[in-house]
Amino acid sequence: MDQRLKNLTIEFLDDIIYSPNLLPAEHKAASQLLRLITKEEPESSKVDLDLLLAPPMTPSKENIETLSALEIAEQMTYVDHQIFVSISSEEFLGQAWMKTDKATKAPHIILMTKRFNEVSQLVVSEIVRRSNMASRIAAIEKWAAVADISRCLHNFNGVLQVCAAFTNSSVFRLKKTWEKVSKTTKQTIEKLQNIVSSDGRFRNLRDALHRCDPPCIPYLGMYLTDLSFIEEGTPNFTDDGLLNFSKMRMIAHVIREIRHFQQTPYKIDLITKVTNYLLDPSLLLDDDELYRMSLEIEPRTSRLSSSALTQLPLSQTPPRS
Repeated sequence: MDQRLKNLTIEFLDDIIYSPNLLPAEHKAASQLLRLITKEEPESSKVDLDLLLAPPMTPSKENIETLSALEIAEQMTYVDHQIFVSISSEEFLGQAWMKTDKATKAPHIILMTKRFNEVSQLVVSEIVRRSNMASRIAAIEKWAAVADISRCLHNFNGVLQVCAAFTNSSVFRLKKTWEKVSKTTKQTIEKLQNIVSSDGRFRNLRDALHRCDPPCIPYLGMYLTDLSFIEEGTPNFTDDGLLNFSKMRMIAHVIREIRHFQQTPYKIDLITKVTNYLLDPSLLLDDDELYRMSLEIEPRTSRLSSSALTQLPLSQTPPRS
């Protein structure tokens, strides 16, 4: 972004390429760097995010029943990928996404996080707002299918958005509903949760990412955790006051992996009737409202039956459920 520094670097790389005293590997490395630094980003392929993410003018007529799991998964992937490819490498430096000026230093990381939370909230809202047991089960099974198709599309961010909703307290506590969900759906959810589990520093997710070919949307939180770990655990300067290059290499390694997944676009077309549904703020219920509705659907059950209560000595009070 600094044009003067860019020009100086290009001159320096030119000198290396034409220097007769260097190894072929050094010439090759300089050529690769020069190609990277002089390659212009194609502006035409960029989508206007403000336009794409603008809430629909009128509430969406669509819902989880009217749209197919494939339509929802593809459009979730389309929207997520447009935000993901807009994140510049600079946003990953110095834990910018955690600083007070994060809105200016890491706007697209913040947008990706906001979008993640909104989709999870939509999934929870669509399950809990259905007072009828059969409709709730159908909603859970549809969203599980959306998550599984997201996995097939290599959209691991999408898989986690849905899995996070299933473990949200307002949904997770609905024991009677979960008992009636089909065995196949439960096995699918378990398989997906195993892939995106944070166990062993996201070991299974890392394996899946290293095996998959782009296009792909990784779960950004995993990389942000890696970068925080490097930033907090390693000093910027050595004891001699020199720049700590091994730290810079570790950071570069993480950013290079993210960039690798940013390079390949999805061949998915925008379908506005589906994105209007996914971006409709009127469909999102807040956490307190969701929990209240969850308790209405399936009230708390006392841990002690009334017959057991009569046997209790007077000094004891039953535990709160």
